[in-house]
Amino acid sequence: MPKRPNLIYVFADELGYQHCGYSGNRLARTPHLDALAGSGMNFRQAVSMTPVCAAYRISLFTGKYTTSTGMVINEMRANPNQRCIGHVLTENNYETAYIGKWHLWSNCFGKHNEPQNACTPPGSHRLGFDGFWATHNFNHDYYGAHYYDNVGAKQNWEGYEPDAQTDMAINLIKQHSAANTDKPLAIFLSLGTPHDPWTWDNVPAKYADMFRDVKFSLPGNYSEHDDPYADRWGRFRPGMRETLLEQLAVYYAMTTNLDDNIGRLVRAIDEAGMGDDTLLVFSSDHGEMFGSHGRRGKNIFYEEAVRVPFLMRRPGTIPTGTTDVLLNTPDIMPTMLGLLGLPIPETVEGMNLSHCAVGKQGKEPDAALLQNTGACADWVDGHEWRAMRDQRYTYAIFRRDGSELLFDHVSDPLQMKNLASDASAASVMAKFRQMLKSKMADLNDTFEACTWYRDHWTEDRVVLRGAKG
Repeated sequence: MPKRPNLIYVFADELGYQHCGYSGNRLARTPHLDALAGSGMNFRQAVSMTPVCAAYRISLFTGKYTTSTGMVINEMRANPNQRCIGHVLTENNYETAYIGKWHLWSNCFGKHNEPQNACTPPGSHRLGFDGFWATHNFNHDYYGAHYYDNVGAKQNWEGYEPDAQTDMAINLIKQHSAANTDKPLAIFLSLGTPHDPWTWDNVPAKYADMFRDVKFSLPGNYSEHDDPYADRWGRFRPGMRETLLEQLAVYYAMTTNLDDNIGRLVRAIDEAGMGDDTLLVFSSDHGEMFGSHGRRGKNIFYEEAVRVPFLMRRPGTIPTGTTDVLLNTPDIMPTMLGLLGLPIPETVEGMNLSHCAVGKQGKEPDAALLQNTGACADWVDGHEWRAMRDQRYTYAIFRRDGSELLFDHVSDPLQMKNLASDASAASVMAKFRQMLKSKMADLNDTFEACTWYRDHWTEDRVVLRGAKG
């Protein structure tokens, strides 16, 4: 039996599609991502189903929606009794490695550096990643950072954390190539950048100097008024708006450093002679609002938060091109397993879109379901919403008061005009209402308040059960 392809899945934290050079952003300096987009398949309609860190990660691993995983807010401990991609890889003789941010272990808000919250112990809570392990549950101070190794011992990253994490991945690639083993390699590299804090001392001077004097502007849909539906992570604290342009500059500096690390990683794969035998994926967990629609952070259905880069490369197997297929977070796991020729668990709720990655025709989703099940990291009701997005429209509804929104993001890319009450859009509204109702029914998503999950699904912020699987 021929050796299966290697898998290297790299994901940034908070990098929106709009902030990449290949998407048309003239301020971005991302030549390596641009090259990657030109050498593989660019899923330019990829979205983050629940645009917060923990919800994305457990959906990535399980191929399930947030209302089924129970990871309804950040700072929770995932239910380990779920079939994950780590289990499938390990059971099929892959050497697995997980490097970087995990964000599925802590069961309290704050206290991120205390070992009981930062160190995921060996066992079922590593969700099948039983090989190489170098993680910290949550950290975004990129100098002086630490991680925990396979046996749970605390280690320190040398220098700038994303550089050190990429070095570690490159060393594993070199070791794997030198070993000439029949076992394929699977690396998940979870880089923390370009997540805040966006301060000049949190990015190397080389990259800071590239952007200190660049003239940035506020987004075209910037609002001075806080969105009334935003939670406290989505609202601006005093003085924060005054530093937005500087924050943007640091964000772009971090992104350029991230891009250089992607370049180093691609070179290492190719120099090791593993290019044709490796499925390389680059994406992000969600974007960042930067004042658009009066919001900061993520956790909202607007394009700035949900639309993410998603690039796949495997020369000779995945052609060069772009696709407008709607790739949602729960679709990633079954799509990757399909491309690797591995079994897809029956519990998966996403769609295998591997045919789209190789340029073939086949079934595609009509729209992507987006979910918000609560405040970013607190048991607070009143921020929940559901949305459906296709290639042209985004439809959304808030649980709190039933308010509906409809945006045509082709003619109105900044989503400034709500068409929900426009008579000319009545048929579109009816279509999206029915699609949302049908999809939610399929998933047993009953649009509960945030605290419902606290009272029915969790104990001490540990997810105890899921709706399905």
